[in-house]
Amino acid sequence: MGNKRFRSENAAGKPSSVEATTIWASKVIEDFRASDNEVYTFEHNLSNTERGVIHQMCRKMGIQSKSSGRGDQRRLSIFKGTHRNGKNKEKSNREKLRCVSFPPEADAILQDLFTYYPPCDGDTAATSFNKYLGHSGKQGLWRDDFFRKPQISGDEILDKVASLSSRLRNDRGLQEISKLRSRLPITSFRDAITSAVESNQVILISGETGCGKTTQVPQYLLDHMWSSKRESCKIVCTQPRRISAMSVSERISCERGESIGDNIGYKVRLQSKGGRHSSVVFCTNGILLRVLVGKGSGSYVSDITHIIVDEIHERDCYSDFMLAIIRDLLPSNPHLRLILMSATLDAERFSGYFGGCPVVRVPGFTYPVRTLYLEDVLSILKSGGDNHLSSANLSIPDQKLDLTDEDKLALDEAIILAWTNDEFDALLDLVSSRGSRDLQLSAPINLANTTYALELAETEDQLEAAQIIREHAESSQSNSQQGQQLLDKYMATINPEQVDVSLIQQLMRKICGDSEDGAILVFLPGWDDINKTRQRLLDSPFFSNGSKFDIICLHSMVPAGEQKKVLVALLEVVARLCLPRILLNQQ
Repeated sequence: MGNKRFRSENAAGKPSSVEATTIWASKVIEDFRASDNEVYTFEHNLSNTERGVIHQMCRKMGIQSKSSGRGDQRRLSIFKGTHRNGKNKEKSNREKLRCVSFPPEADAILQDLFTYYPPCDGDTAATSFNKYLGHSGKQGLWRDDFFRKPQISGDEILDKVASLSSRLRNDRGLQEISKLRSRLPITSFRDAITSAVESNQVILISGETGCGKTTQVPQYLLDHMWSSKRESCKIVCTQPRRISAMSVSERISCERGESIGDNIGYKVRLQSKGGRHSSVVFCTNGILLRVLVGKGSGSYVSDITHIIVDEIHERDCYSDFMLAIIRDLLPSNPHLRLILMSATLDAERFSGYFGGCPVVRVPGFTYPVRTLYLEDVLSILKSGGDNHLSSANLSIPDQKLDLTDEDKLALDEAIILAWTNDEFDALLDLVSSRGSRDLQLSAPINLANTTYALELAETEDQLEAAQIIREHAESSQSNSQQGQQLLDKYMATINPEQVDVSLIQQLMRKICGDSEDGAILVFLPGWDDINKTRQRLLDSPFFSNGSKFDIICLHSMVPAGEQKKVLVALLEVVARLCLPRILLNQQ
């Protein structure tokens, strides 16, 4: 049988060995791949060995092969696709995917779902639907013109400037806002900032908290480009958090009497307002990083005229990579201007990183701050008196001294004369002319060292003064011991690893009882503690009254509509038009 088959195969001209099969089949497969045919079927007289050799060759060459039929009708076929008719099916599947759509009522559900369960951990996730086109050869190409320069002419820019001027003249509310803006410390640095940006590709603004740099610098640059140069611009401002990007953009729109999304917009994960027509865009560091490293990013960079990186001291992987990329892009993009801003930073270090860029230092508002520790809070809550949080009872000044150096020197000399020579005339003259409050505030500064003051009083035979100082020292020591005892007792009864929501409620109850208006900002570790604190306050009859208190949670998991209430609350607090607000924020 075997010899007969061998002779017949030789007579037919077919191979009779593995090597011969490999040579013959390779030629057949190569011709098939070069042809337009999708399928090729071998003759039915192949042996099992020959079919096995061809199957193995197809696997190595990435070609699908399949044997079908029985007995003498069994044949081997090879295909160009990943499976039979695979190409047509794959094409059909891609077309079906591109046609997938959601009904309008599903938008709110999907938005809520992606808010609580984002597609990825960072801001580099897709920010909206329909941004990825599945055309052949262009899969994954991000097509979004949000960061392109607005296409507006010089006449349209003049119309925008005239419209802004008209709103400022006719809207009384905008006039009040304009007055508040003019009082900001950064106002006097407006020309210096715009001039520095024109002359340098990179500048650093070191502005103290409250100076107005975050809201005013983008407007200064926009107004300068519109009014002075009559040119369109795309100013991209980054914020370390999405709530900051959204709230600041809305604040600037409010100051200009515009709707959010017109000339001022924002783009954060899963949400955006505005588009190419927006001249100022706020976004997170992750969003801008994605623009810089994404496919086709070169065209976006060529349209961006200014990049403002705010709070650069809050460094993370996004901001570090972003600054490194921007530094490399600056030489090849001379039109691009980079403005770095922060309240607390090592200015020289960042300036050196960008080749010694100039630094503009802006002072800020200074507000009185009283520091109370846990033992102080426990003492306040333990006592039953009223107004224990007022500065008078805490013996802490509400504001800085306004004494000049000459006044301080005169007061020191008057005190020395009074103690050494019993000459009180000079001291009494100062008290009557400057008022008793200045003397009260100066005394702790000049007599801060109680031991030295007591020794001086005893040396100069001032027995009455020595007795007063001694009683004051004993009282302070006694209060310190009581505070330490309260602290030890409290720490022995609570779990230090958990937030004491009950203590927070009691303290806020005390503060609200002593005050009529204002806002309380509570920093908590995370969403669970925020939610627990909020529920504890709502369960309290004192805080559950919605006509007196507005409890707002500030967290990335909170819907955008609720986050906007925070900005409204802060604006009303500034205007002193609101009831007490309680803002629960993540630390």
